[in-house]
Amino acid sequence: MKSDFLIALTQMASERHLPKEQVLQAIEVALASAYKKDNPTMGQNLSVKLNPNTGEVLVYALRTVVETVEDVDREISLGDAKVIRNDVAVGEEIAEPEPLAVVSSRIAAQTAKQVLLQKTREAERELVYQEFLQHEGDIISGVVEQTEPGRAISLDVGRAQAILPYEEQVPTERYRRGHRTKVFVLSVRHSPKGPEIIVSRSHKDMLKRLFEIEVPEVYNGVVEIKAIAREAGIRSKVAVHATQQGVDPVGSCIGVRGNRIQSIVNELQGEKIDVVAWDPDPKQFIAKALSPSETVHVELFPGDQTAIVVVPDRQLSLAIGKEGQNTRLAARLTGWRLDIKGMTEWEEIREQRRLELAAAAQAEADDKTDKLVEATEGAEAPAEELVATASVDVVEQDAPVADVGQVAPAIAEVDVAAPVGTTAQLDEDAILEALILEEETSAPVSENGDEATVSFSVEDLESFTLDDVDVLDDGEEEEEEQEEEEEEGEVILLPESPVLTPGASVIRFAEDLVDDERGGGRRSGRGRRGGGGNRGNRRGGR
Repeated sequence: MKSDFLIALTQMASERHLPKEQVLQAIEVALASAYKKDNPTMGQNLSVKLNPNTGEVLVYALRTVVETVEDVDREISLGDAKVIRNDVAVGEEIAEPEPLAVVSSRIAAQTAKQVLLQKTREAERELVYQEFLQHEGDIISGVVEQTEPGRAISLDVGRAQAILPYEEQVPTERYRRGHRTKVFVLSVRHSPKGPEIIVSRSHKDMLKRLFEIEVPEVYNGVVEIKAIAREAGIRSKVAVHATQQGVDPVGSCIGVRGNRIQSIVNELQGEKIDVVAWDPDPKQFIAKALSPSETVHVELFPGDQTAIVVVPDRQLSLAIGKEGQNTRLAARLTGWRLDIKGMTEWEEIREQRRLELAAAAQAEADDKTDKLVEATEGAEAPAEELVATASVDVVEQDAPVADVGQVAPAIAEVDVAAPVGTTAQLDEDAILEALILEEETSAPVSENGDEATVSFSVEDLESFTLDDVDVLDDGEEEEEEQEEEEEEGEVILLPESPVLTPGASVIRFAEDLVDDERGGGRRSGRGRRGGGGNRGNRRGGR
């Protein structure tokens, strides 16, 4: 049969939601304080042991084992201590049984009651602290107890009270007294009044925890939440990724006909939630994060973690969102600073870049050209060494007529390396006219048929001008040649250049040589070239 003490102990432990061992320990401490209060002159360190089955109370005096006893109430010699326990050593504390003293004073009883309440309250606070410490980072349910505009809200979360600070509240939500709501536990800490529990409704991890509650794939780890960007009460973006092949992460979070995501939206009182697929490629991830708008092009600048996003002109406002909300959430979700551009503006930027690149390329090419010219000028010889002069050997005026035949080759000796446009360049037409003059000023033919020779002096060559030459046009030359062919009866092809006979002092032509072979008489009879007259006279004779 249970004793009355055990029944009372069990009832007290049940009311305080404490283990019976903690309640029993509190009662022992309360009885020890009562014994000390009832016998203040004893000055001993007392300890009480209580038997929960029978209710028997045992009182012990705690003394320290020493070699020489100085305080009889708190110290005991080594010999006396070994009588109580054989294995005791110096410095240890030993419990010596004391005769039971009945607590008779009202003060001692009141002291025992206060100590018991204090110990049980401390045990209860510690138990509550350990319980809510396990729920840190989790969602709990509470009832709103006290609300004041612009101030913290107190919630009843069972065995304790939670505080919802003003900065952790959602601006669009209204909290009414007695309304039950879910909150996210931010931190649990000790305070003089017990454990202090700080909760939140606007933290992004609350959204993550709601997904874990509503979506089994997220709770099991099949679908992983990579990032969350939230503006509490207005809009949120969640990036999800499947860890197993064949699993649609977005579809798993939305559910059939959106029943899963709708439960989360209802709990957050109508907050809009965008679920996007996470991608390891930043360009693809940024394009998906800007949904529901379409993305044409994404250009990254890793240096300053900035990205330019090009969207169609008609969806520019959709991509930016109301007051830039969509772009702001996408930037938080991806971790990149986003610059949204329309197609028209992007084309202007591309054209400007193209012009800048062309200008830079032209400047670079000009710079290379200037450097090449400088290097070439440094390697070239002085300009005066590159100027070539044309020289013509002139026969002295006193040279004999026999040496005049050497004038034509001497005149033709020109420095071909001389640049075009030099003052010493020889006019080839002058050489040709000199040869024609020499041909027309031939000597008279001898009567005995000797070959005719033509000679002229250097003075004649120098005084010769183009006015002295009568040039036949093409029609007259062809007519003359035809008449000659009719007279001769045959056509003989002759070279146009004069032939110099070795050892001779005159210039002879090939046609003269042919006439010599035919007998020479025919040359004399024709009187070719008019015997020293000009062409005009010869044509007149015909």
